[in-house]
Amino acid sequence: MSWNDPNASSEAQKYENPIPSRELILQTIAEHGEATHQQLAQIFKIEDPEQFDALGNRLKAMARDGQVNREGRPYRFRAVTQQDVVTGTVSAHPKGFGFVVLEDMPDLFLHEKQMRWVFNGDMVNAVGTTTDNRGRTEGRIVDVTERHQNQFIGTLARDEDGYCVELSSPNNHQPITVTDDNVQAVSAKLGDPVKVDVIDWPNQHEFATGKITEVLNDDNDRELIIETTLLNYDIPSEFSAAALKQANDYREPSKKDFKGRTDLRDLPLITIDGEDARDFDDAVFAEKRSGGNYRVLVAIADVSHYVTPNSPLDQDAYERGTSVYFPHRVIPMLPEVLSNGLCSLNPSVDRLCMVADIKISRAGKVTGYEFYPGVMHSQARLTYNQVNDYFANPKDKSVPESLTGNKDVKKSVDTLHQLYELLIKKREDRHAMEFETVETYIKFNEEGGIADILPRTRGDAHKLIEECMLLANTCAANFALKHELPVLYRNHDKPDSEKSMRIHEYAKNFGLSFPEENPTQADYQRIIDATKDRPDAISIHSMLLRSMMQANYAPDNIGHFGLAYDEYSHFTSPIRRYPDLMLHRAIKAKVTNSKQPVMDFSLDEAGTQTSDTERRAEKASRFVESWLKCHYMKDHVGEEFNGVVTTVTNFGLFVTLTDLYIDGLVHISNVGDDFFVYDENQQQLIGKDKGTLFGLGDLVKVQVAGVNMDLLQIDFDLKAKLQASQMNQTKKDQTKKSSAKKNSGRSNKGSSKKS
Repeated sequence: MSWNDPNASSEAQKYENPIPSRELILQTIAEHGEATHQQLAQIFKIEDPEQFDALGNRLKAMARDGQVNREGRPYRFRAVTQQDVVTGTVSAHPKGFGFVVLEDMPDLFLHEKQMRWVFNGDMVNAVGTTTDNRGRTEGRIVDVTERHQNQFIGTLARDEDGYCVELSSPNNHQPITVTDDNVQAVSAKLGDPVKVDVIDWPNQHEFATGKITEVLNDDNDRELIIETTLLNYDIPSEFSAAALKQANDYREPSKKDFKGRTDLRDLPLITIDGEDARDFDDAVFAEKRSGGNYRVLVAIADVSHYVTPNSPLDQDAYERGTSVYFPHRVIPMLPEVLSNGLCSLNPSVDRLCMVADIKISRAGKVTGYEFYPGVMHSQARLTYNQVNDYFANPKDKSVPESLTGNKDVKKSVDTLHQLYELLIKKREDRHAMEFETVETYIKFNEEGGIADILPRTRGDAHKLIEECMLLANTCAANFALKHELPVLYRNHDKPDSEKSMRIHEYAKNFGLSFPEENPTQADYQRIIDATKDRPDAISIHSMLLRSMMQANYAPDNIGHFGLAYDEYSHFTSPIRRYPDLMLHRAIKAKVTNSKQPVMDFSLDEAGTQTSDTERRAEKASRFVESWLKCHYMKDHVGEEFNGVVTTVTNFGLFVTLTDLYIDGLVHISNVGDDFFVYDENQQQLIGKDKGTLFGLGDLVKVQVAGVNMDLLQIDFDLKAKLQASQMNQTKKDQTKKSSAKKNSGRSNKGSSKKS
């Protein structure tokens, strides 16, 4: 031995042919800054081949354990320092591995062994160790800085070691052990869904231990998955006692509350919402003015009157950021006594409101506006379907008397419809995007299972209200900018160059041009207009939609690319969105000559919080909807359905069933008897041997092969290609089509007029 190792005796006891200890290697690397395997062998004067290989294996193990970093070829090793430690959030995968998600650098890959420490969503300090053969930087967790949640919902199970609670994805890698006494105390049975609190967190050698606090066997599957999702996504579902007290202490508005407000109670303001809406935060009215001009009033519930700055209600609303919508259940931003009561513009009761009073020319241009607090009395609660029926036939007997029997309401609705036609023309002129996509809703049976999945229809009534809300939002943004108010704007940036290039290549399928970078709204609209009447329009427009950036909230206005507005904000939904509430407060303070509220948070913090809570709500809603659809499809394994190819990847085709609007994967191994190559630019799988081609918009028949509830993945087997999309025609398809036309033409000439 030619090195001075303080751990030499320990190494000698463990190994016949000892090598330098980890401590000595770290000390040596630190002294030299960095060193290769070969350089370290020379420093330690190791010539024996076995010792040389053992040193290499030790260096690999040290890299794996996060003691050293290795870079380049040949590997250069250097000691890990505090500067190498990064902080991120654990994202668990149903298959047991995971990632440390980092904001400004590539994520770290976590092996199953590292995942033993953590649950999905935990905040951790970690270091990068080695790079695997797929180019991913592997990570080692140094410590857990913050647990995402300490309560979970799972299923009671038992193995040879005793009872445990098995969790669903994404925490299915982390069973929580519980005691026999605990199970007996709550009378839980094997297979029961239970709520469990963590007592001791897991480590490298032991699973977490916990205590069952509630047995949930009275809940149906739908209720259970929503409760589980609320915990997994850290969505608050209980209001603080102080917030509830504050909400319950308010009474119906009185004359004292009307002071300083414009009285609009004689104006025929009405609400138009969905059939199942319970909170009505906007009411509308329109009238014709001299010269063919218009005046439109958008009255929004004055939530700021009740949710005062930094109060318990405000703190809870800020934490939630938004209401969360699940199929058949809402987690509101405000207690229901406000959201469905005092703040809801219910018919035939006095309600406080903030009003956008807007003047519009006969050409559809905003010529002026003012904002003021008001008091209103809704004269009708109408639904989109009722108003659409009225537009189709004003004498339809099914239309409520509150519309047809009230000449002032009827006149206002007629004027709103005329105004809508003007605003739609303005929308087209500025090239605001209108994608052909399908939004669905789920109907449930009495047992809580899915009875049907149906498409939502958007008639003129829905679009009319949308245009009124856009008017109010843009005027509010203009007012806030003009007066430099402390608010959040709703920003939507233009697509980045990478996504633009993808659409540039894709647009060639239609013989259309699209810029490689810096596209305008008109560039998108050109493709939308050219493809909107095609049978594969939904697939094409979904592709366009995926190329867009994600909208967010921020204190600095950059405009809204998708809507083609230079300035935009959210003003119209303060019952369910916190940025709208902030904007109301700021506008009200300005128009009433009051001081702007001083909040417990900065505008930048509010922008991050409200953007994050919006994304959290969207992810949670999508997860529950995906879970419900997968649960539903378990009963249809083996059945065949028609579908449309909506996404093409290098590993297969995603197909949306035409009748159920449910997505599943045809893996590339099940696409057909050919060797398929993925063409990313054309969004196609191309068979090299037989020329078989699959792409967006193809109509196919598939069989449900299986459902994986952990991965929330439905697998399809491809049974037949029924019809190729126009842009996926092979020469064989075109020949068949041409031949079919000729044959059809021949037979028609000689056929009799039988039907």
